[in-house]
Amino acid sequence: MSDTGTGTETGARPAGVAAAPPLLPAPGPEPEGLLSPGVAPGTPSGEAPRLGSFLARAAAGTAVLTVLGAVLGLVRDQAIARYFGASDASDAFLIAWTVPEMAATLLIEDGMALLLVPAFSLALTRRAAAGEAPGSDPVRDLVATTLPRLFLLLAGGAALLIAGAPWVVGVLAPGLADPRLAVDCTRLTSVTVLTFGITGYFSAALRAHRSFLPPAGVYAAYNLGIIGMTLALHAVWGVRAAAVGVAVGSVLMILTQLPMFLRLVPLARPRLPRFGEARRAERTAPLLGFAVLAPVVLFVVSRQSQVLVERFLASTLPAGAISHMNYAQKVAQMPMVLSLMICTVTFPVVAQAMAAGEREKARLRVERDLGLAGTVVLLGTAVVLGYAPQIIEVLFQRGAFDAADTASTAQVMRVYALGLLGHCLVGALSRPFFSSGRPTWFPAFAMGTGLLVTTGAGYALTYRFGVDGIATANAIGISTTALLLLMGLGTRVVPIRTRAVALSLGRLTGASLVAGAAGWACAPLVPDPVLSLTAGCLLVPSAFFLTGLALRSPEVVSLLALTRRRFLDGR
Repeated sequence: MSDTGTGTETGARPAGVAAAPPLLPAPGPEPEGLLSPGVAPGTPSGEAPRLGSFLARAAAGTAVLTVLGAVLGLVRDQAIARYFGASDASDAFLIAWTVPEMAATLLIEDGMALLLVPAFSLALTRRAAAGEAPGSDPVRDLVATTLPRLFLLLAGGAALLIAGAPWVVGVLAPGLADPRLAVDCTRLTSVTVLTFGITGYFSAALRAHRSFLPPAGVYAAYNLGIIGMTLALHAVWGVRAAAVGVAVGSVLMILTQLPMFLRLVPLARPRLPRFGEARRAERTAPLLGFAVLAPVVLFVVSRQSQVLVERFLASTLPAGAISHMNYAQKVAQMPMVLSLMICTVTFPVVAQAMAAGEREKARLRVERDLGLAGTVVLLGTAVVLGYAPQIIEVLFQRGAFDAADTASTAQVMRVYALGLLGHCLVGALSRPFFSSGRPTWFPAFAMGTGLLVTTGAGYALTYRFGVDGIATANAIGISTTALLLLMGLGTRVVPIRTRAVALSLGRLTGASLVAGAAGWACAPLVPDPVLSLTAGCLLVPSAFFLTGLALRSPEVVSLLALTRRRFLDGR
């Protein structure tokens, strides 16, 4: 089916669907800030400030748990680096880790969220429109139809992956001299196909209900499981202990959300619905049909295939190359993770606005999200460009991870940083594409194009530049996808002002390059890595915001004005 065309009238509402009220309004008005969604035509006065206040608090809580999960992720990587360094054993584990990485993207971060947040949002909108009228609950019908079938499908997929682990390792890393350790680790991590799927289902349902804290805490629980098993069992099982930790941590992810899911989401009897019930649930949740499912799955698989291409190419390089890439990528992507928490919190708002036909409200929300996410990720990019060696030395240089590993990892991390804005925009722009409830193949086309660019550039650059060539190909490919999505969103789904958004991001990029260059020049002046990094955390943001002011970046001006207003109000 074709993409959503431009002929849809702004503000039109489907027949029989009322606007969704805020489910958890924050008490009391608050001046509109950076997280306020803006006021669409027909929005009751006071609703936007209340919703903006709630989203600000939700983003703050999500940020705290996201940072906690990221810190524990660093501790996890530090433990693996300390005990296994950059070696054949760590490479084997990272090959096996491709399975949970792929599953996380498909089943938690993108695929499940892109499908189920709009579906639950539509069900909640229809429940609100029905009021107290007798009849079935659209949310209950949705759960009864989808959850049992999803469980059976995912359990079967996990079983097939366990049985086919040797074939999977052979495809992912044909250059490994001895694949047996990687096969063992892959079998242990394959359980995440089931556990991550249930985690993603719970996360999507809770976010649609505007309960953001349990979903934000899942990665903290996940990393605690890996850290605990690695510390307890590494002397007995070697790197297999970390693979066991992946399985244990994924179960903890489910348990983190289960109490709130049972509290907020009505559960039907645990059985497959009969034919008549299935037809009724289809009308309740049309967003889960094959026509919508296929492009989402293709988009997510194409996106995660960037990692598969990298691991495939790196498996032909000397031992430790995959590990250097992994450590560099995990640290470099932290700014992207923090930036996308904004879009994660506001995605249900966009989905409910699209379900209610409020296109102008969705446009304002998406434009603000892109500006905010761009500010966060480009500030983080500047820090990575300026202080990559100091960051890696402070975080990882101990035990089996030596100074040579630090230098190699820092170099590839700086190259990865060049693609952080592209990764952020792909994550931010894909959500509104899939929030309309209509099939759209354009994101899959854009992601497939970027994947082809990554593959071609990777083959051209890897054998001359090694891991730096792989990282360069990643940056080029993901930036190509981001550009295509930015150009296509305004003409297909949400009528954003593409030129204004691109100009704003261009100014922020200029500020990031200036701040990164200042950090790069000043970092060697302080020999101690901790003191140098501490000074950089002051220098780089100062240079970023001063340059942003000089370039008249709207996001920097608004952020500083809001900070000044809050300071004056608090005096």
